[in-house]
Amino acid sequence: MMTIGQVARKYALSRSTLIYYDKLGVLRPSGRSVSNYRLYAAADLERMDRIMLLRRAGLSLEAIKSLLKEPDSDLGAALERRLAAINTEIQALRNQQQVILGVLESPGLARQSRVMSKDTWTSMLESAGLDAEGMRNWHREFEKTSPEGHQDFLESLGLDANEISAIRRWSIG
Repeated sequence: MMTIGQVARKYALSRSTLIYYDKLGVLRPSGRSVSNYRLYAAADLERMDRIMLLRRAGLSLEAIKSLLKEPDSDLGAALERRLAAINTEIQALRNQQQVILGVLESPGLARQSRVMSKDTWTSMLESAGLDAEGMRNWHREFEKTSPEGHQDFLESLGLDANEISAIRRWSIG
């Protein structure tokens, strides 16, 4: 059995976080000491490992509680929903990045912001020796291997939906 302090150190959490987890019913200690301190058993630590993994995946404590409470709960579906939310958040952040760069109109800042424009990307491919057919093959392979990744990549270039659709059709046509 481990004390709350030992568990807090093991997981780099505060005691108050573990008390909060107990209050929510996410992680209840298996026992209490004679001094009424919380004591955690091996099974509690296994549960905590699972909680930490799901927190790193970005799931809320309520979602984690629900997943851990019901043995039949669909972890895969919960993670797929989280992944979809992350993709939406990433796209929203890319859009914000493009707006900020457009307002600031600073080419130097664009180079520092990890933004790749269509012109820069095309220029790099041409410098690497790809002609129009080589670029089409590159897009074709990307589309075939990872259609969603291809979509994300094109969105990251700041292209509008119509241009993205045209490039994706062109790459498979």
